[in-house]
Amino acid sequence: MSTRQHAAAAAFLLVVLFIASTATAGGGREGKHGQTSGVYMVMVKPPAQGVDCDAYHLHILAAVLGSEERAKKAMVYSYTTVVSGFAAKLTPAQLAALQSEFPFL
Repeated sequence: MSTRQHAAAAAFLLVVLFIASTATAGGGREGKHGQTSGVYMVMVKPPAQGVDCDAYHLHILAAVLGSEERAKKAMVYSYTTVVSGFAAKLTPAQLAALQSEFPFL
């Protein structure tokens, strides 16, 4: 994805709609520095027609986590039919990085 497309993805990141902490359910895992991870649902504007939604969502997550491999491990689900977004296991620090990299509107 080009820098321009990356910037467009950042501009269209809308809101974290739903926070379901796996720690609350008793299944949280500690990440780096002892932070407990949770599952966050991130909604984004759909990509341009013809662009693979799963790859688009993975690219956004990989930009924050540092690699596609880490993004694949963190990705829980990619929403592509009714809404565009994804659910991912993130620590509070990773969520803050996502918010910083892709400011919410």
